Amino acid sequence: MNTAGKTASTALVTGASSGIGAAYARRLAKRGWNTVLVARRANRLDDLAHRLRAEGATTVETLVADLSAPGDLARIAERAAGEDIGFLLNNAGINGYGPFAELEPPLLRKVLDVNVLAVTVLTHAAVPAMLSRGHGTLVNVASQLAFAGSLAPGPLSERAVYGGSKGFVVTFTRTLAAELAGTPLRVQVLCPGLTATEFHRSRGREPVPGRESAVHEEGGAPVGEVIDASLASLDAGDVVCVPGLDDNSPVTALEQAELALRAAARR
Repeated sequence: MNTAGKTASTALVTGASSGIGAAYARRLAKRGWNTVLVARRANRLDDLAHRLRAEGATTVETLVADLSAPGDLARIAERAAGEDIGFLLNNAGINGYGPFAELEPPLLRKVLDVNVLAVTVLTHAAVPAMLSRGHGTLVNVASQLAFAGSLAPGPLSERAVYGGSKGFVVTFTRTLAAELAGTPLRVQVLCPGLTATEFHRSRGREPVPGRESAVHEEGGAPVGEVIDASLASLDAGDVVCVPGLDDNSPVTALEQAELALRAAARR
């Protein structure tokens, strides 16, 4: 079906049961977006949906899914390809922290399935319809740890697989943005640092138990500031958003370093 010219007014948010995902969904709902909330914890999704409806959100849909499960991922990808999806926030992620040599293979696989495969599959599902309509926004959540590959653990976590997965998200999103340059789509990779969520309270094989969110002991930046930075960067047309970064000169320096590396290699 040709969807050109139609307005897509629904935002699909993964990892919506807490933290950045839940807060971003609330912010989008306040801006008038209908929302599709995706996460593993049905009770958390139900609570958020009830809150959004009480705050005046027009349409809220909840989809309970584990994005490391192929059947669940396929189901959410089908929804992401819907004609109404105009904003995709790939926020779901797990950390799988621990010494690489001791990392349990099922957890290693789950980190890659959620942080890499799900982001790729859902993006691939949503982008064609967005291009056909001539508008759409894609935000993939990475991490400042994607830029910390040379830093040894302590005080940073043992994070080889997590850091590598978020490095993929950064490179994938930047390269996709370059490919889509000149189209009406807005593409961003959001790279928060330590944020005041419950992310560090679980390695990710199982979600944090309980119905109420609780911030991990490490604290971090307020979630609202991360979302403020993301939305401001979208308005400015920046592809890489690092909350707390006063100016984009480090990102420009990264781009220049990449050019220098390729030029030197060709010589």
